[in-house]
Amino acid sequence: MSTIAASPGISGTASVLRRLYFVRFAFAIVWALVMFTTAANLGPLAVTLLVLYPLFDVAAAVIDARASRTTGSPALLYVNVAVSLITAIGVAIACTSGIPAVLRVWGAWAVVAGAVQLIVGVTRRKMGGQWPMIISGGISVLAGASFILGASAAGPTLTNAAGYAIPGGIFFLISALRLGRAAKGN
Repeated sequence: MSTIAASPGISGTASVLRRLYFVRFAFAIVWALVMFTTAANLGPLAVTLLVLYPLFDVAAAVIDARASRTTGSPALLYVNVAVSLITAIGVAIACTSGIPAVLRVWGAWAVVAGAVQLIVGVTRRKMGGQWPMIISGGISVLAGASFILGASAAGPTLTNAAGYAIPGGIFFLISALRLGRAAKGN
């Protein structure tokens, strides 16, 4: 009997995370596709999308934290909730100052949220399906740093921010697929 099958808490958490990761994949892809259509300027649609993304992350982190209570401390997930709420407010304010300000806020969020995702993935390794989350967290940290640096470039755009969601979504899909065994309890 494997350790996954022996732990109903892991099986239940994996099942919830699997569904959540499928939803996160779909949201990220749709968000990125719509964002690409408006990434050249900060019109009402772009501003709405930029604020919506971290708010969606808040909702996802709350669901994740509730599901994770049986398998470990959700403290870092609550940190992510706070950081993403602050980011949504910060992005809304930054939108009044232009794309460079948005990229700086977005980049800082990507660094912190990526670090949280990486650490949470490491702590969940026994559950399975977490290597994509670990890799995605590391990439997010690097992407965040590039957004901050790119904010100082001539003619910065939001295209990279839109593109950032696609690999993240793909990593959520891979993780969801890999969590299938843990969700079934074998």
